[in-house]
Amino acid sequence: MGIARPECSVVIPVYNSQGSAARVAEDVLAAFAGVSLQLVLVDDGSRDESARVCRELAGRHPGKVLFARLSRNFGEHNAVLAGLRLAAGRFVVVMDDDGENRPEDARRLFERARETDADLVYSRYPGRHHAWWRLAGSRFNGWVAGLLIRKPKDLYLSSFKCLSGWLVSQVTRYEGPFPYLDGLALQYAGRIEVVDCAHAPSERAASNYNLRRLGRLWLNMAVNFSVAPLRLSSLLGAGMVALGGVLTAEVVVERFTSPSPTPPGWAHLAVLVLVFSGAQLLILGVIGEYLGRLFLMANRLPQSAVRELVGAQRPEDADVGS
Repeated sequence: MGIARPECSVVIPVYNSQGSAARVAEDVLAAFAGVSLQLVLVDDGSRDESARVCRELAGRHPGKVLFARLSRNFGEHNAVLAGLRLAAGRFVVVMDDDGENRPEDARRLFERARETDADLVYSRYPGRHHAWWRLAGSRFNGWVAGLLIRKPKDLYLSSFKCLSGWLVSQVTRYEGPFPYLDGLALQYAGRIEVVDCAHAPSERAASNYNLRRLGRLWLNMAVNFSVAPLRLSSLLGAGMVALGGVLTAEVVVERFTSPSPTPPGWAHLAVLVLVFSGAQLLILGVIGEYLGRLFLMANRLPQSAVRELVGAQRPEDADVGS
């Protein structure tokens, strides 16, 4: 007979957090006292001693903590999906490794999901301890998500959330190398709940996110889950054609009305060439992004690769029907 399925799994992607990972993990285990829990720690190619810390945690809590070390850094969403595939709980909470998310709030997310039978429960922060550019980037990402992936208007796409086991089984079917977890979850989730949670300052000296990583995440959402950029490119091309028609008419009128012996219109002709050239390059770039991702997917670029697995209670060990 297999191991009984845990009531809740908590997945924590770990990256360069040797100073906070152990405390966060121990606090999670304490916060879920009385609940059948599986804690999944996924080291995403950390360059510090995070892997050793997580390995020791798995040794101290056999049957409770499962540690997976990826072969290299694949990115947060890739690491989370690797953790979701190892999660066996009826509900799965995803939280950060740097102390920004409180373990007691993780339990509240799980309890709301269990009480309401929701597919997805997001955290919502009345106040956030992030740099201004992170806040601005989040607002822009939320606005674009509302346009591209039909995000509910007032929903904040937080990385701190709880998914039902059914929803986890759906999103983990995605095998592409460019995952965007919220985009995947919103494709399937029916009932979505929100819980107000506190946001603590990060214990990490410097954020793992920078503008480059935020831009890559935005591209994953925009290109992998929508054809809107292609449609916008078509509209841009149509607009350039219309502009060209207007300027052509202006040149014809100017030719017959201007008394100047020198050819008129050289300035706006140069501007027209620059605008059209820029629009063409932009459209080619969008098409190239789609084609490039299709090429990489066809060549089976890995989403992640688990090099080391320490701990018990894996999905194949769990009695899913219990």
